[in-house]
Amino acid sequence: MERTVELVVLDDVLDSLDQTWSQLSERLAGLTVEEYLWEPAVGCWTVHAAPSGRGSVDEHDSEADPAPLTTIAWRMWHIAVDCLDSYSSRVFGRTGTGLAGTEWVLDPDQASALVERAWHVFHNGLADGGPDRLFDLLGEGWGPYAESTVLALALHAQREVIHHGAEVALLRDLFRTRSS
Repeated sequence: MERTVELVVLDDVLDSLDQTWSQLSERLAGLTVEEYLWEPAVGCWTVHAAPSGRGSVDEHDSEADPAPLTTIAWRMWHIAVDCLDSYSSRVFGRTGTGLAGTEWVLDPDQASALVERAWHVFHNGLADGGPDRLFDLLGEGWGPYAESTVLALALHAQREVIHHGAEVALLRDLFRTRSS
């Protein structure tokens, strides 16, 4: 296959996404329930037990400024459901977690597996679409981002995972070094 500019861009994007995922995946290894649900400050957004037996994420006000601190559990939901699955369902017609809204899990191992599935569905959706798909416009269902490309969405998704993955890593470091 000829190495077109589009194919080079797709390969570079997928490689960069792989590196991003690798960093987050390594930081999630060994996550305990105590870390996962640790609230480092009063008023954190977190995940609570729901009557269904699953977890329910604190509803968030996207206009809150500043936004409250969050638990690792809340951040993992945000990465998997609020970001990656939301993007994947609208662009590729599939999700990794099968969850929507504020439904989430209370177990960190389950959460890690769901984040990984959401990540792979998004990544594979990009790969399966081929190099030309990167330059498709998102369309009217994306509001002010209608004229943005799938490539722009891929870069945004990567920023979300880097940003919130770094917060997860910091919370783990703070939990490990907190004073008793």
